[in-house]
Amino acid sequence: MTQSPVAPPAWTMQRASACPFDPPPAMSELIEKEPISRVTLWNGKTAWLLTRHADQVAFLQDERVSADNTLPTYPSPTAASEATREHNRAFIFMDEPEHNEHRRRFTSDFTVKRTRSLSPRIEEIIGDLLDRMEKAGPPADLVTSFALPIPSLVICELLGVPYEDHDFFQRASAFIVDTRSTPEQALAASKELTAYLGDLVESKLSNPGDDLLSRLATGFLATGESTKQECANEALLLLVAGHETTANMIALGTCALLQNPEQLAVVRDGTPQQVAGAVEELLRYLTIVHMGRRRVALADIEIGGQMIKAGDAVICPTDLANRDPEVFEDPFSLRVDRQARRHLAFGSGPHQCLGQNLARVELQLAYPALLRRFPTLRLDCALDEVPFRAGMAVYGVHELPVAW
Repeated sequence: MTQSPVAPPAWTMQRASACPFDPPPAMSELIEKEPISRVTLWNGKTAWLLTRHADQVAFLQDERVSADNTLPTYPSPTAASEATREHNRAFIFMDEPEHNEHRRRFTSDFTVKRTRSLSPRIEEIIGDLLDRMEKAGPPADLVTSFALPIPSLVICELLGVPYEDHDFFQRASAFIVDTRSTPEQALAASKELTAYLGDLVESKLSNPGDDLLSRLATGFLATGESTKQECANEALLLLVAGHETTANMIALGTCALLQNPEQLAVVRDGTPQQVAGAVEELLRYLTIVHMGRRRVALADIEIGGQMIKAGDAVICPTDLANRDPEVFEDPFSLRVDRQARRHLAFGSGPHQCLGQNLARVELQLAYPALLRRFPTLRLDCALDEVPFRAGMAVYGVHELPVAW
């Protein structure tokens, strides 16, 4: 009697409760045991899993690789993401030349020079939030009082989105990035948020300002080069990515530092160069985009001795690559003096994160300002009582109770 082939192990995001800053143990074991393997996805389809740093870089930089999530074999992370992919189409899911045509509309807003010029305003925002925390006194939830407002205010001002609407867009965003959302919930939230952003872009036609949505309106909507929906999709990407990622890095990074007092002291008391290095290490160590970069091979590609066939789905979990011992010595330790700039927290290749320079500026200013204002900062609960965001596309904490 012929036995049915055994299905590859399931892709998992389940972390060990005792090690909430580490990737899922079942996935981490593959870095050395089986660096290129297959996994089974939520819908029963399979995908290649590349765990090593070198293999991921080689694959993500290969021109024969597609990020198009409308391809039939694209490894959608959830049923909700599959349901919203047509509605939410933006440049991160496009290939060349379409990808670059859309991405370059925004590159001037996220250069190193431009994002550094925002430092005085970001420092002002941080100072105001710390003043409010100090005036209110402990305890506090670091997420709502500090980590979330910083990038939300910054991206709102950059885009031209009214910050007073933050409760609305943060609620809708949460449904979009929650892997447990039903397809109906995710699509409804997506439609609600793009309708809001589309109307906002359209309103800029008659009353433009010095903001990114105004330039979308006057430069692309008014000329007919983009539709209202296309402008809304790009605004949605920038708004959601612009606050979800950095907010969780601020909160989760603070939580990790509080567990490592010697590393915290370097961030609190260090020079700007030491703080910048520490931020790179925190990005490596935490890698909050923990669902992997997902792609489809457009041709037969040999990676690490394994032939990946045209049409095959591939996942590059950068949280695993950032724990590769071939690249980072003692990779499961947080060492803020490490030279960690080779990390893949922002991805690699043409789809590397557009907003990484802005994120760096926000993190380099937020961590030391918080720790210097409250040198006795501590968790106000046990680590195992912190509600980590295991079910979200962006890892972090739902709240972080702190006292000082």
